[in-house]
This record gives sequence, structure tokens and C-alpha cells, in this order.
Amino acid sequence: MDTLTIPKKLAQKDDLVVIPRKEYEGLLELRRMKEFIPTRAQKRAMLRAERNFSRKKTLSYNELVKKLGFTG
Repeated sequence: MDTLTIPKKLAQKDDLVVIPRKEYEGLLELRRMKEFIPTRAQKRAMLRAERNFSRKKTLSYNELVKKLGFTG
């Protein structure tokens, strides 16, 4: 097993995080993604959907397909 000594200056105030390079590169890729910012209408729609879900006013996939008139 390899031993690594980290200078105290780098480890001040619990600011040091050690992760594998592949995970670090994955995190960097996430930074390049554009963040989704919902519109006011989208926020209202999401709140309405959350209320309906909490009140058990939802449809299963099969119920939705039937209601929309699709054949499966």
C-alpha cells in the first residue's frame, strides 16, 4: 500500500478532498452542462403536479395510454 503525506498547509480547515481522477473528471463534465432554469409557468405546473401526486390523483401508464386513446 502506498503512503501519501499531505502538507498541513493543504489540509487546513478540512478543505482537502481526495477522489479518484475518473470521478473528478466526471464532476468537471457536469460543470459544462447548462443548468435548467424553469419558467414561472413551469414552476406552477410542477407545484400542481406535486399536489396531485400527494393527493393520489395520478394515472398509471396503462391508464394514461387508454385515456389518450392509444392502442397497445
